[in-house]
Amino acid sequence: MMVDNELNRLRDIATPAPGTDAKTRAFEAAMRAYDLDEKTSPASQGSANGLRLTERAQKLWSEIMQKKLFATPAIAGLVALPIAGYAAIYMLQEQPFYSGGDEKITETLADKPVANAPPTARPLTVAEADKRKKADADAESRDAAEALAPASPPKPESNAMGGLVQQDMLARNAPEPSPREALAGGSSTAAPAADGATQAGRMRGAESKLMAQPSTAPADQMPLPEQNRDRVEDFKSNPVRAALEDPVSTFSIDVDTASYSFVRRSLREGVVPQADTVRVEEMINYFPYDWKGPDVASTPFNSTVSVMPTPWNQHTRLMHVAIKGFDAKPAEQPKANLVFLIDVSGSMNEQDKLPLLQSAFRLLVNKLKPDDTVSIVTYAGDAGTVLEPTKVSEKDKILNAIDTLAPGGSTAGEAGIKEAYRLAQKSFVNEGINRVMLATDGDFNVGQTDDDDLKRLIEKERKTGVFLSVFGFGRGNLNDQMMQTIAQNGNGTAAYIDTLAEAEKVLVEDASSTLFTIAKDVKIQVEFNPQKVSEYRLIGYETRALNREDFNNDRVDAGEIGSGHSVTAIYEITPKGNGGEQIDPLRYGQAAVNNGGVANADEYAFVKIRYKLPNEDASKLITTPVTSANEVADFDQASTDQRFSVAVAAFGQKLRDEDATAKFGYDKIMEIATAARGTDPFGYRSEFLSLVRLASALGGNR
Repeated sequence: MMVDNELNRLRDIATPAPGTDAKTRAFEAAMRAYDLDEKTSPASQGSANGLRLTERAQKLWSEIMQKKLFATPAIAGLVALPIAGYAAIYMLQEQPFYSGGDEKITETLADKPVANAPPTARPLTVAEADKRKKADADAESRDAAEALAPASPPKPESNAMGGLVQQDMLARNAPEPSPREALAGGSSTAAPAADGATQAGRMRGAESKLMAQPSTAPADQMPLPEQNRDRVEDFKSNPVRAALEDPVSTFSIDVDTASYSFVRRSLREGVVPQADTVRVEEMINYFPYDWKGPDVASTPFNSTVSVMPTPWNQHTRLMHVAIKGFDAKPAEQPKANLVFLIDVSGSMNEQDKLPLLQSAFRLLVNKLKPDDTVSIVTYAGDAGTVLEPTKVSEKDKILNAIDTLAPGGSTAGEAGIKEAYRLAQKSFVNEGINRVMLATDGDFNVGQTDDDDLKRLIEKERKTGVFLSVFGFGRGNLNDQMMQTIAQNGNGTAAYIDTLAEAEKVLVEDASSTLFTIAKDVKIQVEFNPQKVSEYRLIGYETRALNREDFNNDRVDAGEIGSGHSVTAIYEITPKGNGGEQIDPLRYGQAAVNNGGVANADEYAFVKIRYKLPNEDASKLITTPVTSANEVADFDQASTDQRFSVAVAAFGQKLRDEDATAKFGYDKIMEIATAARGTDPFGYRSEFLSLVRLASALGGNR
C-alpha cells in the first residue's frame, strides 16, 4: 500500500524546468564519446561490433554450411589461395610475364590503378554491410570450389586456340621439359607442402592459360590439315585389244615393288589408295615365287608359260608368263661399290623418313662383305661428301657417318647425283657392282627439277657402268613419278620403304636381287594367233609399254633382272568362239576360215624375250611357243604360286576399280589367296590377306 501511495505521489509531482548548465554538460559528454568512437572504430554509427579473425572464419563457415556447399573444397581452397598468392608474387618478381605481339593480356582487378578509387567511401548501413559480407562469402566459396573441382572439357573452338597459346607460353618460359611443364599442362590438386620452385612453375602454367588470350589465332600456330603433295604418274589401264587388228604386245619388265608398299601403308592408315598408286605388276612381283630357274649362270633366266581358266570370267582364260633369274650364290657375287646418296633436306625431318633411312642402311652395311666399298653423299641445298670411299672392313666408321646425319635445308638433288656419280667412278670396280643408291622422299626443289632433265642426266651417266636405284621414304611429299623415271633410266629398281621390316626385306633378304644385276634391258613381246585368240588384255605394265619396233632396237632402254628375281606377267585372253568377245568383228577384215597355208595355227601365242648381259651391248633372244600343252584344265590344278599371283592380280585390279573384276568380290580374292598361301616363311602372304580384309572393310565387299 505504501508503495502505491509513493508512486501516486511521484506521478503528481510537476516536471522541473530544464537547467541550462546540465544541458551543456550532457551535450559535451556526448560529443567526447562520439569523437572517441570515431578514432577507435571505422564502423559507422549503429553497425555491429567488429569481429575477430577467428569469429569471422566461424561466421564464414556457418554461412557456407547453410548454403550446402562442400566443406572439403572450401577448406582446401582457403588453404591454397594464400599459397597460390605467394607463389604468384614470387613468380612475378623473379620472372615477369612475357607476352608476344599476337597475345592479349586480360586485365585483372589487381592491375587496375588504386589512384582512381575515391579517397573515402560512404558509410554503409547495417543492412548493406550484412549484404556485402554475405556476397563476399558466397564469392569466396565459389572460388574455392572451382579451384579444386575437375576442369570441364573445353569447347573445340577454344581448345585449338587456348591450347596452342598455353604450349607457346610454356615453351618460352621453360627451355627444357621438367615436371613443372607437366603439372602446368594437366589438372592437379594444390599441395601445401610443395616447394616454391614447383609452385611457381604451376602458377606460370596456370597464368599462361588464364591470362594469355589471343585476340586472333596466330597464322603459324593454327593446326592446318596436312597437305598431300605426293606426285604420282597418271595412267589408264590397258584396254582390251582384238588379236586380228593388233596381235602384238610389247613391254619392258618391271621388278619394282614400290606400289605394293604404298598400297599397304594407305590401307593400314584406313584410306583406300588412289588408283594411280596401284601398279598391278608391282604388286604381283612384290612376292617371291618358286618359278623354275636356269641351271647355269650362262643362261640368266628361264621362262614358264601356262594357260588356265580365269576366276572372274568364265568366258576367258589367263596366260601366265613367269620368269626366274639365276640365283647367284654369295661366294659367286662380285665386289660391290656402293654410293649412298641420302636426302637430308628439311622435308626428311620426320620419324618415317631420315631416322628410318638410317636404320635401313645400317642393315645393308651389316649385309655387305668386308672388301665391298661404301661412300656417302648428302644433299640439302648443297651436296656434300660425308664419307669418302671406305671398305666395309671399317664398318664402325661407316655406321658412325650414317648415325651423324641430320636434316635441314632445301633439296638440291641434281648436285647430289653428280657428286655421287663422281665418287662411284673414283672407286669403280671392273667386273663388279657399281651402284648409286638414292634414298629420298622424292622432292627435288633446287637444281634440275624437271623429270625429263633428270632422265637425260641419268641416261648419260648409266653409260659409264654405274647403275642407280631409288628408295622412297615417308608420305605427303613423295615424288613417286620422279622415282620411277630415274630408276627406269638408271638401270635400277625403285622401292618404297615404310617400315623397318620392309627395309629388311629390300636390303637384306632381297639384297642379291636388289644389288646384283644378271640381265639388263629385258623386253617381252607376245604375238597372239587370231585363229585361237580373239581378244587379249595385259594386266598391269601400263607405264612400261613399248612400241612394237622397240623390241629389236638395242638402243631402247628396258628393265633389269637381279640375281634370283621373279617376274610375272599375266594376260587375260578370250579364246576364239567362246562368246566372251567385247569388240565387234571387222566387216571387211575377216581371216580365212580354213586358215590354209598358215603355219603354227594351233598355237595360242608366241612369247619372245630379249635381254642383254650386264657388260654387253648386244641383245640375245629367247622364244617360247604357247600351245595346248601349256593349258591347265582347272584353275585349282594350277600351282600354289600361280594361284596366289592371280589373287594378287585380282586384288590390284579391284583397287583400281576395273570393269573386269567389278563383280568379283574381296571374299573371292580372300578364298583364292588363303588356299594358295603355302608355307609363307616370311609372312608376306599372311600380310596380304590382312590387306584384303582391310580393303573389304573400307570399300565394302563389292
